[in-house]
Amino acid sequence: MSITPLDSIRRAIARRNGVADPAVAGSGTARAQGGRIENGLFPASHTAEELARIQELSQRNAGGPDSSQATRRRRRERDREPGPVRRMVNAWWNRLLGAVYGGGFSTQEAEYEDHATRRDYLWNTLGTAVWGMAFPLLTIVSTQLVGAEEAGKFSIAFVTGTLIMIACNYGVRNFQVSDIDEKTSFASYQLNRWLCGALALACGLVYSSARGYDAQMATIGLGVYLYKVIDGVADVYEGRLQQADKLYLAGMSQTLRSAGVIAVFSMALFLTRSMPIAAMAMGIAAIASLVLVTAPLALLETEKSRRVSLREVGHLFIQCAPLFGALFLFNLIESMPKFVMEGTLAYKYQLYFNALFFPAQAILLSIGFIYKPQLLRLSSIWANPRKRRRFDLIIVAVMALIVVITGVCAAFMAGPGIPLMSFMYGLSFERYRTLALLMVVAGGVTAAIDFIYAIITVLRHAGDVTKIYLICFAVSVVLPVILIKLLGLMGAVVSYLAIMALLLVLLIIEYAHIRQRIERDRNPYGA
Repeated sequence: MSITPLDSIRRAIARRNGVADPAVAGSGTARAQGGRIENGLFPASHTAEELARIQELSQRNAGGPDSSQATRRRRRERDREPGPVRRMVNAWWNRLLGAVYGGGFSTQEAEYEDHATRRDYLWNTLGTAVWGMAFPLLTIVSTQLVGAEEAGKFSIAFVTGTLIMIACNYGVRNFQVSDIDEKTSFASYQLNRWLCGALALACGLVYSSARGYDAQMATIGLGVYLYKVIDGVADVYEGRLQQADKLYLAGMSQTLRSAGVIAVFSMALFLTRSMPIAAMAMGIAAIASLVLVTAPLALLETEKSRRVSLREVGHLFIQCAPLFGALFLFNLIESMPKFVMEGTLAYKYQLYFNALFFPAQAILLSIGFIYKPQLLRLSSIWANPRKRRRFDLIIVAVMALIVVITGVCAAFMAGPGIPLMSFMYGLSFERYRTLALLMVVAGGVTAAIDFIYAIITVLRHAGDVTKIYLICFAVSVVLPVILIKLLGLMGAVVSYLAIMALLLVLLIIEYAHIRQRIERDRNPYGA
């Protein structure tokens, strides 16, 4: 019989395995046939090595002991090597436990570096963006899952909650971060903020009772108010991180809290289709983020504070009252058409109003991202009398930029903006095209108001605008009532635009008077 190349390969394998001749018979029921083995299960076309390999593969494919053991071994190896997120969570949890059992948070050594300018800008921008997008995203989720009416209830609760958050903040953040020498202890800042938070939450509950909310609406309000109060309380700890030149950690905290609230609210609403349950879940998630992340992070990464001083706490209430009054009045003026709508129109119109307002809010946020990082530079330019002309040119440039951004936003809303909104909310906004354009104009006006007020603050004349806010507040109490009763949702948008336009005109006039007084004091002979 001739020997084929395949037979030669088989004999070489047999010699390597210690078999002199592949024709040697196997044991048991297997018998030799020309170097091949047949055992009743496999044909006589396989060598001993081939048969062993086939049996091994067959056993593994059948889920035999070798396969299961290997699978369990690989699984154990994977379990012993957690992913990066799990490692980070474990490390943070161990650090918290170490602080609890190791003498307190403030006694622990800081682990994160300060003066990281690039990370400061990145995380602060991200935190502000996620925080600003929370309201639009949550209203979209609410509309898609439970409809416009329930989303409208959530919207007005969020508007009220924002005012409660401003009351909780009390305008202290800027005062706190500029206190480089820590003339006021962080413990005093904390006590001040917790007192403001308790008072603000109590005011929110009184408002809900005065409005005569039913159990469902009151529960929605309570959940949202808890979230916004925690937002305000967390701000004092994030301000402490900024005070220690670790603004990026404050941005991380704000990002985590806002993203967590969005995720928990969305998941709870998806599973239960109950707005009260989702709102309460949102409040609980905010509390958890404060207790587990924000407060410990600030205490671990900053120096231990001096003891609380009641005199310092009282001083904060007095010192920050003018700024708080201006901020609260402005936001109350801005929200007044929504409060009038609540007593006149169905809740679904709250959703329509806020959905139309969100593109306008994008203008305000965009301008804020541009000019707010430059406020310190503007202050230094103003401090040099020889650079006053340059200061004026910057103001003109920013105002022109506001006009350009408003025009771009208006063009977008006139084109694909309305169909995109209809797709996102699952509602038709085609009949509100005119209102959308009016609201964009109102957004540009609001951005200009925000910038002019910041400039007046740089000039150290913020207290001069209080009377202007009081005038506009009086108008906001009367005008929306009339127009909303006559025109419905259009009346709300028109009244909002009219009030904002009046406020802008009065602020520009007041700014001109302030500049005249400053120039007159600088050069008495010029009068």
